[in-house]
Amino acid sequence: MSPHGHVNASESGSDPVIDALARAATVQLRASDEQGGACWGTGFFVAPGRLLTCAHVLAPHLRGAIDGVFWVAGSEVNGGEPLPARLDAWLLDGPARPEVRVPVEQDLALVRLLDAAVEHECVWLTDRTDYPGGRGVVQGYHPDTADPGSRRAVRWKATVRINGFDDDHGLRFRPEAEFPKGGSGSPVLDAHTGAVVGLLKSRRVGKDGGTAIAATALRRFGARYQQLMADHDRWHGQSPKITGHNWIERQHQLPGSGIHTGGDQWSPRDRREALSQLAAMTAPDGIRPVAALARKARGDIPPPPGQLPPYTWRDGHGLLYEAGQPVAAIAALHYLQLVAEYERLRGGDPAALVGWVAQRLQEVPRIVHTVVTQATLPAALRHVPAPLSQRPVVARYPRVGDGRAVVVVELEPVIDARAPRFYWRIRVDDGHGVDEPLHEEQHGDGVPPERLIQRLRTPLAEIFATVDAPGAPAPLEVALPADRFDTAVHRWQLTEMARLHHPAQVGVRRTVVLRDISRRGDPDERWRQRWEALERAGTPTAHRTPPVRQVPRARHFDALAPSAVPVLCRPVGSGVGRRAIGLALTAGYGIALWHTDGHPEYGCTETCDRFHDGAALLLAQAGDAHELPERLRRLRDDISGSRNSRHWAEGAAMLYDDPGRPLPADEDDPLDSP
Repeated sequence: MSPHGHVNASESGSDPVIDALARAATVQLRASDEQGGACWGTGFFVAPGRLLTCAHVLAPHLRGAIDGVFWVAGSEVNGGEPLPARLDAWLLDGPARPEVRVPVEQDLALVRLLDAAVEHECVWLTDRTDYPGGRGVVQGYHPDTADPGSRRAVRWKATVRINGFDDDHGLRFRPEAEFPKGGSGSPVLDAHTGAVVGLLKSRRVGKDGGTAIAATALRRFGARYQQLMADHDRWHGQSPKITGHNWIERQHQLPGSGIHTGGDQWSPRDRREALSQLAAMTAPDGIRPVAALARKARGDIPPPPGQLPPYTWRDGHGLLYEAGQPVAAIAALHYLQLVAEYERLRGGDPAALVGWVAQRLQEVPRIVHTVVTQATLPAALRHVPAPLSQRPVVARYPRVGDGRAVVVVELEPVIDARAPRFYWRIRVDDGHGVDEPLHEEQHGDGVPPERLIQRLRTPLAEIFATVDAPGAPAPLEVALPADRFDTAVHRWQLTEMARLHHPAQVGVRRTVVLRDISRRGDPDERWRQRWEALERAGTPTAHRTPPVRQVPRARHFDALAPSAVPVLCRPVGSGVGRRAIGLALTAGYGIALWHTDGHPEYGCTETCDRFHDGAALLLAQAGDAHELPERLRRLRDDISGSRNSRHWAEGAAMLYDDPGRPLPADEDDPLDSP
């Protein structure tokens, strides 16, 4: 023990009790006896009835039947008797291909026991996105290579040091670490803090060292991640608190706890109670409120660079660390109070959280008490969406099979034209076949952008006169390349001289949305899955893209909650906006919202904040994503009536790309040129 009463883990590698707890939560994954019973690799429990492992551990064995049953076995689980389990979810974005190396960000799988009542240990997963470094311990199972025909799995353990990072979710070990073949999926324990920070992915063939997947990759599971971490924190919140034989009490004695620095520090016990309370709160409405509340709790100072976007209240707590130091009590208590205020604003009951904060405030200086009790929400989060029962009925966008017609304009760029020019065609999608264009111009030099509406007016007027129903004008979809998404289609005027009682702009009288012309034919699985998840999520939520003072990266899109809709306060035809909308399309998003009228030269201003606040409110008022086009049209109608050119939505454009109604594939065969 150190003079301060802390466990000295520098020589042994880690605290022996935490070591034993990690071992108790670690199991082997293997085939059933009927399939030969061979050991596949390692997994470990992270929540009641659920384990984490590498996707590549399971992929070779489940590619024929991903719902197949296999066995989980550990000497300290179920008396050592194997338990049946099944894949719950994995991050692979395509079919399992054992011969192809799985990327780090996709190499996670969640496993669920078929018997949820089995009692077992669970590891403590870090809430941080940074890695404090220092010594770590990896332990798990591997097949008995000394006896290839044996079903026996061998326990193993290695001491490691992290010496590098690969993108957002990869960790690299120093070369002196040696790992056995077949040890993938084993938990990586940080000896400094007593938390599991990742899982072993691979060793370097013929060399020492290897790579691991950071625990932050779990965020890519989206809504499953939220539920998993809530169950994890509730389990640890109910575990024994006095015996000293659990994760938190032992972490309390480690050097990384920071307790010896003074009573104003946030202890592992505080963290356990806080995260258990946060697990009982309603899940946040996307990244924005979590990031905003964590920033305010930090004194309006942004988190250290390199932090990943927060998806849960737990993640917001993880943003409060500063350069590897423990959280200060004032920051943590301020954050908890802000979460309670936000929960109360949404109609929830944060009484338990508020009560615990009040109790903890008795142990801090008066200034901390004052800051926390006077906490107020940031102005951008003070609006309250109306309950669904009180929201006005809004027409939902046509869906496949409901018999309502949609007019589709397709704009194809003319290849090799010196200046932008387009070929065009107009179809009507009424659910009875949309392959035959009603009007088109597919030859010659094409039409320059500024003359498109003059060329389209007459055929569009003819078609609208045919398909519009009384009081229900047909929606207009314009499909064009992503680099032309800033075309303000909603401002097109279908008549040069409108009647006094009829607005001239097409986006005022009927819903107008954009589609990606490159998404022709059968939709890819990522696009389809994200759309279906958004439909199931109910009310959509706004996701600011990219986050303030950050360049857009794939991680800003890959692991968002199913309800998330990317919102950009800038044009998307070039620069930062073009990269962001490209990443959103690659990640499978079918709905996005952006501003077509330019952006301040040197970063976001209050104009951008108004755009994001307005977009967040627009989305929060919708019962589901299918209401969004009509809700935006109503805003345009209001703007037209009030002549408010400064309204946030005046220059807004919306991508609404339903994979259930894909654009028909372009089956024109290429022609030989002379």
